[in-house]
Amino acid sequence: MLRFKENVSLKPYNTFGIEAKTKYFYKVSNTIELKKILETNKNIPLRILGGGSNVLFTEDFDGLTLLIANKGKAVLEETSKTVIVEVQAGENWHEFVMWCLNNNYGGIENLALIPGRVGATPIQNIGAYGVELNSVFKWCKAINIATLKEEVIFKKDCEFNYRTSIFKARQKGKYIITSVCFQLQKPPHYPNIEYDALKEYFEGKSPKIDEIASAVIEIRESKLPNPKILGNCGSFFKNPLVSKSHYKLLKESFSELPSYPIISDEQIKISAAWLIDHLGFKGTQHGGAGVHKNQALVLVNLNAAKGKEVLDLAQKIQSAVKKTFNITLETEVNIL
Repeated sequence: MLRFKENVSLKPYNTFGIEAKTKYFYKVSNTIELKKILETNKNIPLRILGGGSNVLFTEDFDGLTLLIANKGKAVLEETSKTVIVEVQAGENWHEFVMWCLNNNYGGIENLALIPGRVGATPIQNIGAYGVELNSVFKWCKAINIATLKEEVIFKKDCEFNYRTSIFKARQKGKYIITSVCFQLQKPPHYPNIEYDALKEYFEGKSPKIDEIASAVIEIRESKLPNPKILGNCGSFFKNPLVSKSHYKLLKESFSELPSYPIISDEQIKISAAWLIDHLGFKGTQHGGAGVHKNQALVLVNLNAAKGKEVLDLAQKIQSAVKKTFNITLETEVNIL
């Protein structure tokens, strides 16, 4: 019989370092356990937790929190050009990136040092420095909570978009991802260094994948606080997508407003960090929470912040951005 821990603090399980308790807690190490728990506890409110790097707890949880901790990597197929790897959901993402580099597998080097676990990566289609997860994703396995069956969900069915997927939108809360399958490159690699920060870093050179990962790590560490030292979840907000006509109006009033490569013929992605910084929030403190001094997209736990303090700060920022720029800032972080 599986025994749950009771009244467990979730502070060690979220990178914000927010204190919140869950009534029941269980660390899941395999799919058999997961299915058994779901089958025998259908009437208990359920919450799934991985690395806790993309969540803000605002209150205690009167239900069962499952920590996904299944481990393992397996090469399923190889050709002269590619390798297909299945990775269990509980594996640490950055450690998997390093494993790929050690095996000379390319494709995710730009995503080095992103916190969290592998199972969470398709949910918001993680991306950084010009690369998104969907570029290497093949399929994932996931438990359908309603049927308790494990399904294989292919890339074409995931509805990937900027920082979202079917798991974060239309089917939110209906699946638990148990493993993810990636198609990666064998040498010769075709690295992506088109992102401005990387292009500037390498100045026309042709870096190897391990050099790209090292550069990404160096750049990230220079801009983003270590959550082990200063609680945070990385980028709290998404970069907003606006219509070309709206962008044109904004540029008339704010000529220095930066933009990123066009997402589509109708939309342009602009810098949420610039919007927040322009409004004077960067480096400010609000109760125990604050906005990081080096990166306005990052909200931080400065002094034993409560989750609601962080949320209040986020809402103040959203309100100010809406009032000044007529833009609705969406959060990357899952607020619970």
